[in-house]
Formats: sequence, C-alpha cells, structure tokens
Amino acid sequence: MGEPVVSVVIAAHDEEAVIARCLRSLTSGAKPGELDIIVVANACSDRTAQIARAERARVVETPIAGKAHALSLGDAECRTFPRLYLDADVDLDVTSLRRMLTAIDRGALACSPVPHYDLQGVSGVAARFHRVFDRLLAGRRGLSGTGAYMLSKEGHGRVFPLPEVISDDGYVHRSFSASERRSVEDARSVVRPARTVGAVIRRRARVRLGNRELERLGRKADEPALGMGQLVTLVRQRQVGVLDALCFLIVLLADKVVARGRRMRGTDAAWSADRSSR
Repeated sequence: MGEPVVSVVIAAHDEEAVIARCLRSLTSGAKPGELDIIVVANACSDRTAQIARAERARVVETPIAGKAHALSLGDAECRTFPRLYLDADVDLDVTSLRRMLTAIDRGALACSPVPHYDLQGVSGVAARFHRVFDRLLAGRRGLSGTGAYMLSKEGHGRVFPLPEVISDDGYVHRSFSASERRSVEDARSVVRPARTVGAVIRRRARVRLGNRELERLGRKADEPALGMGQLVTLVRQRQVGVLDALCFLIVLLADKVVARGRRMRGTDAAWSADRSSR
C-alpha cells in the first residue's frame, strides 16, 4: 500500500442515507492507499459513523454540531497535502479528484469541480430556479456551491484555522484571487440541490446571510454580483424561459424576506442542515 497523495475531509451530520454513496463514488477505482479519508460525524444521532467505518474511512466523532468545527477536527487528522473538503451528500469520482490534483500541481492554490445538478425528485418551481441559477453562473464558477474544494499546502495556510462561519466554501472562495483559484472544467461533482421551494428559500436565505457575514469579516467578493441584466439577456437569447425567470425572481424575493426575518430575530447565525436533498 502506497503513501496517500491527497487527504479528504468529509463533515457529516446525520448522513446515514448518503455517506456510503459518497465514499463509494470517491474510492471506486482508487489505488490502495491513494486516498486518506477522514469522516467527521458531528452531533450524529444515526449510523453515520458506523457506515463510514464499514466503508474503511477513518472516523472522528464529536457531540458538537457545526460544519466549520467538523472540518477543523478532520483537518487536524490529515496526513498529507493537498486536501479535499467534500460534502457528504455530493458525489465526486476519483478521476475528477485526480484532475483537481493536476490543477494544484500546476500552481493553483485552490480549485473545485464543476457541479452537475441532479434534479431527480425536485419540485417544478425548485427545478426552474436551479436551472436558471446554473445558467447565470456559467463561465463564472468559483469554489462555493460545488460541494467540494481542494487546497494546496500554501492555500491551506491562508484558510486554516477556519473560523466559525456560516459559509465555509464562501470563506474559502474569497480567500483567493481569481488568478489563484481554478474551476476545473473536466472535473465534475454531482450536487443534489434543495428539492422543495421552501427548502430552496431557506438555503438561499442562508447563503445571503453567509455573504453578509463574510463582508463584515472583510472577505470581499472580487466579482460583480449577479444582476437583472444577465437574467434579461438569457431570456432574450431564449436560454431561459419567461416562466423560469419569474420563478427565479420570486424565490429571490422570498429568500430576502426570510433572511431579513432571521436577522431581526437574531437567528441569522444559527446552524442548520437542509434535509430535503437526502
């Protein structure tokens, strides 16, 4: 068995329904010893830890909920660089992982795959939102929203110790300039987005609150925010239907209202996990 070429950290809170799929997708076709995989079962009340051990991952258990804390615990157990941080409900195969390694070897401090949205079981309005969002982000992908990001040793030093933030991937994305990070076009992650309209609104509100938090921490976005102009252009070019665009705008308005309500109640930093995609 050879030395690992990459360490993988997976934060998993009550993920018994998906953790085996995640690990099998990652390890199928991997060489013996190629991957150093650590699953952090944080505040789990199910069989996440047992299933991960059965899939031959190293497991760290903690009673403390929260993704940032779990990632830090897993990071402390890593044996090598680069390091991949992978969501438990996302599938990434070893071929894509190796392509990300190549990007790091060629000088990127951080990189991510291109997400593919699996819309099976997603409601009509939610699916319309996801399709429009995917089109709007085409050509301007970053490290957030992909379910996976990889850091070189130098990149890791810029991010860790990871603070307790709402959006870990947003924090990582904003830690690097566009020339330092890379979206690896021939690497794919399978992302299962929120399935219901309510779940989409809650998740988007959390993204909005996470971005505000990053602004307060001085982590400014280096790309312009998406605006109505881009959406109108897609509609005019018939890349997005009018009904799809209306559904998209309604969800954005709703998540803005929800985010404002959370701020007023003082629950904007409350940790939560979306269960609809499991």
